[in-house]
Amino acid sequence: MVKRIAAAGLLAALLSGPFLLANAATPPAGSTRVKITGELVDTFCSVSEIMFAYGTAHYQCAVWCAVGGVPVSIKAEDGEFYMVLRIEDDEENVVNPKLLKIQAHKATVDGDLIKRNGVNYLLVSKVADDKGIVNLTHDENGVVPLGN
Repeated sequence: MVKRIAAAGLLAALLSGPFLLANAATPPAGSTRVKITGELVDTFCSVSEIMFAYGTAHYQCAVWCAVGGVPVSIKAEDGEFYMVLRIEDDEENVVNPKLLKIQAHKATVDGDLIKRNGVNYLLVSKVADDKGIVNLTHDENGVVPLGN
């Protein structure tokens, strides 16, 4: 019985996968088109405040977290966090190579904002501007998590 249920679930996922990907470019109902500027951060360290989580001091940790599957967010200039669910045309990667290349950068992105249960989710359609790493924090904070 369990094998039948698992097989039925797998079959449903395989059959619906192309349909879901084909519709991924369509903005979800209730989304809003936005332009957000801020620093790309690893969500866990930034939200939990477990350590100093910004700029050059936290760059290596932010990359490690993103590679490990921790969601990447944009901390906007007003302090709001926007969790990135997708960037540009990539529909397959949780660990997106494009996000790894711009971790800790100050960037402006265009995309669709989805607000659910108090969380801001962002489907990035375009990185409109990338200023690189501008938040130079390593002299004051050391290199986190390794220390001075």
